[in-house]
Amino acid sequence: MQSPFRQKQLKKQKNSKKSLRERIENKNEILVLPGVYDALTAKIAERVGFDAMFQTGYGSAAALLGMPDYGFLNAGETIENATRIIRSVDSPVIVDIDTGYGNPLTVWKIVRNLESIGAAGIFIEDQLWPKRCGHMQGKDVIKTEEYIPKLRAAADARYSKDFVIVARTDSRAPLGLDEAIKRGRAFQEAGADLIFIEAPRSIAELRKIANEIDAPLVANMIEGGVTPNLNSKQLLELGYRLAVFPLSGLFAATYAINKVFMELKSKGTTRRHKNNMTTFDNFNKLVDLQMYQALEEKYTTHN
Repeated sequence: MQSPFRQKQLKKQKNSKKSLRERIENKNEILVLPGVYDALTAKIAERVGFDAMFQTGYGSAAALLGMPDYGFLNAGETIENATRIIRSVDSPVIVDIDTGYGNPLTVWKIVRNLESIGAAGIFIEDQLWPKRCGHMQGKDVIKTEEYIPKLRAAADARYSKDFVIVARTDSRAPLGLDEAIKRGRAFQEAGADLIFIEAPRSIAELRKIANEIDAPLVANMIEGGVTPNLNSKQLLELGYRLAVFPLSGLFAATYAINKVFMELKSKGTTRRHKNNMTTFDNFNKLVDLQMYQALEEKYTTHN
């Protein structure tokens, strides 16, 4: 018997004009995914009009643990966070599962768990554990023949082909671009739906990847990262189908909160920043207060 969350996912897919897979396979469109790391950022992303979103491992490690993206986040924490995020929105959520937290069997289990709660797909990478952010130094990768069984396990575990599998390689830094492209092709042959070569260092490298891999491609735009920060139109023209901006929200929120807290600490008030904050009423609308007030009224006994 399918879970309520799986039923909700199927209903969303049925009611949507195009599935996530159909949109990714459309060569005339690029899908832009903001990075979300909790239910609140997911609701904001949906409220401003994004059709899908990405649960960022970097942001989740920071928000849940106050720690860097350095292999500290575990499978249980990732799934628990995904559950809260997916429950809070109707839009598709693709989840970063790092390296799959173990072997092909753990990947199989994670995919089953995530699809059952309504996830739309996963990102899974070929780093050697403990992994680290793809734009950090000191990365290493496992052998291709160790990674491909994880991809196959993920493909076997999913119930629906609408659940997308993004194969990420971090081999550009330790092994060079040619090896990364070679891995990307092998991952496509093994059943990946999208190929993600992490941390190319120039527009020329982005173009070479697109010219040499005939598959839907992912570009990762990190402010301050090693890859040139292009807009979605530029990436589409280069041949990319999905653009992830995983840390934009996290960095913006951190900057804003830091400024307000510094003002509060030094001045004992936040009045100077009031115009840069959402209002009490608007925030209550974001978290659907009126809906819950109506429910409370419905179940209140009146004498």
